[in-house]
Parts: sequence; C-alpha cells; structure tokens
Amino acid sequence: MASTGYRTTILVTAATVGTLVTGFLAQHIYRAFGANHVFYVLAYAVYFDHKRRTDVNFRKNLKREARRTARQAREEADAAGKERAQAVKAAMKQAEEDGFPTNVEEKEVFFMQEVGEGERMCQDGTDPVTAALAFYKALKVYPQPSDLINIYDKTVPKPVLDILAEMIAEDPAIKLSAFGGNGGPGSSGGRSSSPGSSAGIDD
Repeated sequence: MASTGYRTTILVTAATVGTLVTGFLAQHIYRAFGANHVFYVLAYAVYFDHKRRTDVNFRKNLKREARRTARQAREEADAAGKERAQAVKAAMKQAEEDGFPTNVEEKEVFFMQEVGEGERMCQDGTDPVTAALAFYKALKVYPQPSDLINIYDKTVPKPVLDILAEMIAEDPAIKLSAFGGNGGPGSSGGRSSSPGSSAGIDD
C-alpha cells in the first residue's frame, strides 16, 4: 500500500511539473514567434526600400499599382454619385406624385411633420437622401424659400445639405436666385436654430 501511495505521489508530481514545463514552453514559443514576426516585418521593410531604390521595374510596378488603385477609387466614386443622383430623382418624382397640401392649416402640419422627419433622419444618419427629401418637401410648402434655406444652411448636416442642393437644382419651380447672397444651401459654415423654429406657414 505504501508503495502504491509513493508511486501515486510521483505521478502527480510529474504531471504537475509537466504542466508547468508545457506552460513555460508555450510562453517561450509565443515570445519567440512575436520576436520573429517583428524581425520579418523589419526585414521586409528593408527589402522593400532597397527594391524601390534600386529596381526600376519595381518602381514602375508600384506606380502602375498606385494608378490602378486611384482609377478604381474614381470609378467607385463616380458610380456612387450616379446611383445617388438616380435615387434623388426617383425620390423627387415620388414626392411630386404624392402631391403637396394646398390650404394653410394642412401646409403647417405638413411642414412641421417633414422638418421633424428630416431632423430625426439626420440624427439617425442612415439615409441622407430620405432626410434631404423631407427638408425639400417642407421647403415646397414654405412661402419664403430664401428664409428657410438660410435656416437649413445653418442647421442641416453638410452631407444632407449637399443632396438637398441637388434636389433644389433639379426643381425648376424653386429659383436659386431667390436665395439672396448666400448662394444656396451649403454656403454657410455656421449652425444655429432648428428649421422647426421658423415662422409659421401662411399665404
């Protein structure tokens, strides 16, 4: 029995030591791998700089890749711009088909509803076209567009304001020349009161 207990103690001790050794080994390997990783990164940086300085073809390939990347970025930006322009026109067409209120009371309710929706969408930040459309629809029922534009210019975030400017430019019923000396939406860098705090709608 004593012999059995002695062997058990030896096995337990050996297992404990084995676990510690394994832990130390793993830690050592991890540290060695990290050091090697840094070494390889530095070595590649030196190699890259040497090739760039001494290899004409390597430099040409780098320039060619840079041009290709820049061209791809321009194409993606152009595609995004065209897609946004189509979305703007579609949204404006739908708003025109839905129509706008004609009497004073309905205009006031409609105005406050659209301004509130635009502000909510700006805070949400997920759909700038829909936010701009709400401000555009509010503008359509406002009797003094230049005053409202000045308020928009100081309160609406620039990404939404830029889309709103596109909508205004697409609408022949809204004359940009009527906006005074500010040059339309996006000309002012300041921010002030909310559009919903402007004067009421009247004939």
